Amino acid sequence: MSTPLAHTTLDKPLFEQLFKAHFVALCNFGYQLVQDMDSAKDIAQKVFINLWENREGIDPKRSVQSYLYTSVRNRCLNHIRDQKKYRSQVLDLEIMDIEISIESDDSGLEELQDKITEALSTLPEKCRLVFEMSRFQDKKYKDIAAELNISEKTVEAHMSRALKTLREELKEYFPLFLLLGLL
Repeated sequence: MSTPLAHTTLDKPLFEQLFKAHFVALCNFGYQLVQDMDSAKDIAQKVFINLWENREGIDPKRSVQSYLYTSVRNRCLNHIRDQKKYRSQVLDLEIMDIEISIESDDSGLEELQDKITEALSTLPEKCRLVFEMSRFQDKKYKDIAAELNISEKTVEAHMSRALKTLREELKEYFPLFLLLGLL
């Protein structure tokens, strides 16, 4: 039934006829987009509910079939977008769980802290001080340079050396540092 509604109002018998004629095809069309039949059926049902609730505002010159398929396509695209957002939020929660489990594993954390302290102790004093001011006190290079009365380039050189040394000394922990944003 691809004809426009032309001068016909959408009454209950015509709506039922449209539903019976197009529902299965719309579900199949939606399934091709969302790859989930339950979601596709839900989307098709919502399109028909929307059609019924807004029957007075539908352009009688427009094809009902075109309206239905366009509505299903748009709702499927919205569903896919929302699913991506949901999966992203779930991934964020999983990463938080990993961070929490890392934080709650005191023995592993103590071992890591000991390794960091040991690695930092291998650095020359000024180099270690610059690293600690940057990473542990969140100071900017400019502020470190002013406080230690050295140039910003010297601060950069100390940081470069410190990071290189720490990467070498703590290479087995490197993925964890990347995850936590420490190096």
